[in-house]
Amino acid sequence: MPEWLKISTDVLVQALVVTFMLVGLGVLVVPILPGLVIIWAAALGYGLYAGFGVLGWILFGLMTVLMIGGSFVDNLLMATSSRKEGASWLSIGLALLAAILGNLAVPVLGGVAAAVLTLFAAEWIRLKDAQKAYTTMKGMMVGCGWAVAIRFIIGLVMIGLWMTWALT
Repeated sequence: MPEWLKISTDVLVQALVVTFMLVGLGVLVVPILPGLVIIWAAALGYGLYAGFGVLGWILFGLMTVLMIGGSFVDNLLMATSSRKEGASWLSIGLALLAAILGNLAVPVLGGVAAAVLTLFAAEWIRLKDAQKAYTTMKGMMVGCGWAVAIRFIIGLVMIGLWMTWALT
């Protein structure tokens, strides 16, 4: 293959990887798809194309750890924020189950809506107090907001790790 064609192919692959990573970063703000997984998969594709090398394996390993941790951060932050506001573990568990089912039923925002509404209903039934139930629901929404911010930062770090790998 001529050298100029290899350079063009490399640039095209890098542009494609960056595009997928930016899409992944974008969907972290609106939970349509698992954005961190998209960023990770783009890096995996790049590694399969360009080869990993020692630096690539190290950075891809870090990206894998960040992707796994970031994928759980929303559940952790939503649960701890709700618990801090007085929600029972049973109500939190029901809300997390509703989030999973809601994502399957209505992929865009169904999970978040199902989680907060289920938490409100469970706490209202448990406490017989709509105001306290609303407070726990608000705590879950605050946790969800923090989770979006943290996942976005994790996504930026993952992209930065890939750029370090790709440009060295």
